Amino acid sequence: MSEVLSFFRSRWVEPPVGMRELSPENLADGFHASGVACGIKSSGELDLGLVACESEEVVSAARFTRNALVAAPVSVSQRADLSRLRGVVVNSGNANVSDGVRGLETAEAMVAVAAEGLGVERSRVAVASTGVIGQGLPREPVLSGVAAALEQLSSNAGDFAQAILTTDGGRKYAALELPLSGGDVRLCAQAKGAGMISPSFATMLCFIETDAALDEHTLDRMLASAIERSFERISVDGQLSTNDSVFMIAGGRSGIEVLPGSDDEQAFATALDALLKQLALEIVADGEGATRIARLEVRGATGAAEPVARSVANSPLVKCALFGGDPNWGRILQAAGQALPSGAPVEFGVEIEGIEVAREGEAVPIGGDERMRLDSSMRSPEVEILLTFAGETEETEIYLSDLGHDYVRLNAAYAT
Repeated sequence: MSEVLSFFRSRWVEPPVGMRELSPENLADGFHASGVACGIKSSGELDLGLVACESEEVVSAARFTRNALVAAPVSVSQRADLSRLRGVVVNSGNANVSDGVRGLETAEAMVAVAAEGLGVERSRVAVASTGVIGQGLPREPVLSGVAAALEQLSSNAGDFAQAILTTDGGRKYAALELPLSGGDVRLCAQAKGAGMISPSFATMLCFIETDAALDEHTLDRMLASAIERSFERISVDGQLSTNDSVFMIAGGRSGIEVLPGSDDEQAFATALDALLKQLALEIVADGEGATRIARLEVRGATGAAEPVARSVANSPLVKCALFGGDPNWGRILQAAGQALPSGAPVEFGVEIEGIEVAREGEAVPIGGDERMRLDSSMRSPEVEILLTFAGETEETEIYLSDLGHDYVRLNAAYAT
């Protein structure tokens, strides 16, 4: 176990057994990254990044937004050879959405310049964008930025992790070293996201690199499973982005193979789960203006627990109560009830940090020390909420942030 676990900060994430946490600037062996400023952001901040793998025989996987309005870079990336990617180029400050043919051509040009500089086929480079929707991405500056990023590739991920940010409060990245039966492998990731986050993906990008060797099907299965338990489980504002993208590349440079069905596969999958879950929680905790987050566990009727959980997690009233540290469980019940068919009464139960506040839809009297403990718990950085109803035959969880003044202030002038 690492002596310093600065990345795994949440009580809801179990650090992988035996792993060693490296400086987050580290990349897996065989990977290089860079971040440059090309003028998309008027502030002059870093706004274009590139991550690339030296290995010819790579295995990769990707997942994208399910929004019907899809950004140009998502459309272009979906046509790439997603199982054999050698690199991904990404810009921030402009989402490249709703710019028609021109937007597609700009995304394709970004791929072309990156592929030529890396000496690989265009089909082996993907592209991502994040930022303001509905404004054309300036092509010449961004292509000059890609060229500059190619010149600055290094084994340090710091600038890349900075270049992908928009309203984020800081970089979200980590590097782990995992002991497997054949030796140590590295597992690294860089992510961004703070607003337009919904538990059906989030306004988020994530890039994952490892020097372990995995086969295509194992990698794809691991990524899908880890995303389902991490980025699919978070909500800041219930808004589904047009640009969500996750890319994972296994370069195999360590020479250590992760075989399907082996103990190594289990250890690697556990570490990937923990890595992405902590990154997901970092996104929620960094929700625009967020001051605290909550884990909402719902146990209810089969087929109903999930929509109820999403209704509660996305409720602005529930989020405002969380912001105020107010144990207003009535708002939880209201949001839960609106996700179910009208008619038959539903007897909900609610616990907050293990304190029962509602039973069978009615208030449970609370006083004295227990009331003080409830009020104190609601003001902590992480709050645990349990909602039960109707047989408890299905169980699900979602992590949500509160909603406060700064969210409105930031988004009231986001495009101006």
